[in-house]
Amino acid sequence: MTIAPTFASGRFCWLDLAATDADRAKRFYADLFGWRAHEQPANGGAFTRLSLADCDVGSLYPLRRGQVERGVPSHWTPYVCVDDIEATAGRAVALGGQLLVQPFEVSGVARIALVADAVRARVGLWEPVATGAHD
Repeated sequence: MTIAPTFASGRFCWLDLAATDADRAKRFYADLFGWRAHEQPANGGAFTRLSLADCDVGSLYPLRRGQVERGVPSHWTPYVCVDDIEATAGRAVALGGQLLVQPFEVSGVARIALVADAVRARVGLWEPVATGAHD
């Protein structure tokens, strides 16, 4: 399984779906787009890789119970490919953004972080960690 074609820094490269009902979301996107779901262990838990024609298009994970109880709706997070996640996160803050989630590694897939931009829209940062992670 490979992640979508190589992406240059500054381009959208990945999508995460945080779902209130992960199983229902998997069925919906399988029926709508033909996406297949593959469970993958990561960071002591798991997430679901979504693929089409043996190429990953994104991932899906369930919202935590507390989030659902607080009324957090299902939502997509787009990720932009970056060359240096720490430098990009720092630059985002210097430009008036806010670092919402510190950079961390998702088990050999990518280093990711979440920022709110200067108008408080959220976007993920994605730095591939392994050679070939985007090939």
